[in-house]
Amino acid sequence: MIYFLLYLFLEIFVSVEIASVIGPFWTFVEVVVSAIAGLLLLTNFRYTFFENMRALSEGDISPETFQKQNMAALIGAILLIIPGFLTDILGILLQFGVFANLIASKLASRGRKRHPLDTNPFHEGDTDVIDVEVIDHPDDRR
Repeated sequence: MIYFLLYLFLEIFVSVEIASVIGPFWTFVEVVVSAIAGLLLLTNFRYTFFENMRALSEGDISPETFQKQNMAALIGAILLIIPGFLTDILGILLQFGVFANLIASKLASRGRKRHPLDTNPFHEGDTDVIDVEVIDHPDDRR
């Protein structure tokens, strides 16, 4: 919730500052043009996706880079559709690979949690533990 309020404050602050400099007409033009650009990027996303798929199949990029680039392009296009100068700036930056990888790696490292199946359930020093399963059959009872 605090991040949303911080974003809202920054969005309003940046938008008011830029709109006061360029005026209401050019602010309207910027909002319309950025929304059209976002829609065009979103409708042409399949070409970006297939280009990244080709690069992945040829080994030019890793699966992690493939995922980051596609997610950044998609989120960037959506941010361009949303009115506001800060979202437009972030949306444009996400369309470029360098910024997309930087922002995606920051978000991924922050949100990455260890999955219980991906980690060793034992502590690092417990390497001599053997995992066994005991099955009790009804006819083995005495």
